[in-house]
Amino acid sequence: MSHTVTTTMRAVLFDRFGGPDVLYVGRVPRPEPAPGHVLVRVHALSVNGGELMGRSGRAAFVTGRKFPQRTGLDFTGEVVSFGPGKAGDVGHIGVGDRVWGVLGRASFGSAAEFVTVRADRLGRVPDGLDLTEAAALPVGTTAVTALRDKAALRPGERLLVRGAAGGVGNVAVQLGRARGAEVTALARAENLGFVRELGAHHAVDHRTVRPRDLGRFDVVFDAAGTELAAYRGLLKPGGRMVTISFDATRPAASLGYIAASAVHGRGRVRFFSGNPRRPLLDDLAGYAASGALRPAVDTVFPLERIGEAHRALEAGGVRGKYVVRVD
Repeated sequence: MSHTVTTTMRAVLFDRFGGPDVLYVGRVPRPEPAPGHVLVRVHALSVNGGELMGRSGRAAFVTGRKFPQRTGLDFTGEVVSFGPGKAGDVGHIGVGDRVWGVLGRASFGSAAEFVTVRADRLGRVPDGLDLTEAAALPVGTTAVTALRDKAALRPGERLLVRGAAGGVGNVAVQLGRARGAEVTALARAENLGFVRELGAHHAVDHRTVRPRDLGRFDVVFDAAGTELAAYRGLLKPGGRMVTISFDATRPAASLGYIAASAVHGRGRVRFFSGNPRRPLLDDLAGYAASGALRPAVDTVFPLERIGEAHRALEAGGVRGKYVVRVD
């Protein structure tokens, strides 16, 4: 009895830029892994701000204008097969292993049944962590890089987290607490209890407080991208500010300010976007396995309802992550 391997797969596509309603599930060729690459059966993914920009056309200078386009940046799943030869770092994983990862910077397409990815962009999901819940964590590597590597957050320091209830911000709150910092979290009023549960020592409604009334901080972690000058002004001498966003309504001015901060005024604003590889994913697994970090899932949507997940994220107020389950 022979078994036929399907040559196509379901994937989320869009044929024009626009709102969440442009997304649909279609069929595309199933990818084959190149040397050094791995074919992963996708179990789940999360929805991130980058996908919203890609779908709306605000990132067309990166994604181009050729359609159809794909969406999805991170994923959890199971290893199906490896590309030919022995090129690449594949010794740490085997067929059937549960893995997570993030596609390369500005590379979309994980909202699909299968994805191919370089082996060095995969890490193993900790035992006991559900693959659907685990999908809330891969982009949390951005918070690890920001607080540990960029800001070198130390025990006893004061940390301010903007966007504390969001997909990266919630990880920053947890990691800040785990690293022994005194954490102040800015979030919507309805999410203050949530960020306290994550470990924030102080939870403040960002809509009712002026930045200058918050006090001084050793580290400011920013996931909002607006009012950068006001929050930079809260740094103590020797303080560090890291932002993972910029003002999308004024991108040139916002990015220009970040660049100018390196030479003007007190405290440079460090800006970066996450692009994790295996060592960072393994560090993330260590935090999760130790209990220092737990996935925060707001709502799980089936693949066919990914447009609802996009719409919910655009509306604001997320607690952790909106996760999309593929299978």
